[in-house]
Amino acid sequence: MSQKILLLGANGQIGTELVENLRLKLGNENIISSDINHAKTNNGPHEIIDVLDKEAIESTIDKYKITQVYQLAALLSATGEKKPKLAWDVNMNGLLNVLELAVKHKIEKVFWPSSIAAFGPTTPRHNTPQDCIMDPETIYGITKQAGERWCAYYHKKFGLDVRSIRYPGILSHKTLPGGGTTDYAIDIFIEAQNKGSYDCFLTADTFLPMMFMDDAVANTLQLMEADSNKLTVRSSYNLGGVSFSPATLTKEIQKHLPEFTINYAPDFRQQIADTWPASIDDTVAKKDWNCTYEFTIEKIVKVMLEAFKKRN
Repeated sequence: MSQKILLLGANGQIGTELVENLRLKLGNENIISSDINHAKTNNGPHEIIDVLDKEAIESTIDKYKITQVYQLAALLSATGEKKPKLAWDVNMNGLLNVLELAVKHKIEKVFWPSSIAAFGPTTPRHNTPQDCIMDPETIYGITKQAGERWCAYYHKKFGLDVRSIRYPGILSHKTLPGGGTTDYAIDIFIEAQNKGSYDCFLTADTFLPMMFMDDAVANTLQLMEADSNKLTVRSSYNLGGVSFSPATLTKEIQKHLPEFTINYAPDFRQQIADTWPASIDDTVAKKDWNCTYEFTIEKIVKVMLEAFKKRN
């Protein structure tokens, strides 16, 4: 039987490219995108759905005979701090709606993204292990930690095949930033091309794990295709990527744009970043489903600069 996959929050940074890749892989008609807004492209079925509208989700599952659900709708870290109650509602109840409906309709697989924001200030900052203290201080991180526990609970209690990745910061030139603390690493390329300078909201030496979108998508699909019996983590898998700071990234950009300058003006997002890991240990993901990364910082900078140059 062919797969019918529903992606909630499909207009977001990750959702946009997951839809594109899944449609290339499985056919346009088999991938149903959905969001609170109209589709960004018209190359496949799209439903306007608020993830808090459980009836609308269920109706779409029935309509298309959905076999897999990717629940990507969320308010990110910086936005969540401005609207904490809304962030809790969207991030938590949106997930619970999907988990409940997945059990009811015997959905084969569910994907839900967690984040390095689920860690906290007493988490080991360097080479952060798969299992450790997690004490997030942002509402976004709190929803991610709680969501991980719900995912593990539904797997243990109901046998639901739910899978998750703790994404690091994601870099993409196709979709603009959406209110995250790692957004500087996209904004910097736009400003480098447009103005030749950038005002950074993090300090020069703030190291954070990052990942190019192609690697994020490839690893997500690889996890979803992995043998269920080999998966030992049902909360969320660590994924590492490459760690760098604004100063490291600036030096790499200056190899291509020598006149580029950066000014550091940390704001409230610095306090968020200070509670997150600087680097990630993804040994378990490599062992269980062979996660891999193609993009180094050198390759990321080259691709991003070329992409934003073409936009001008």
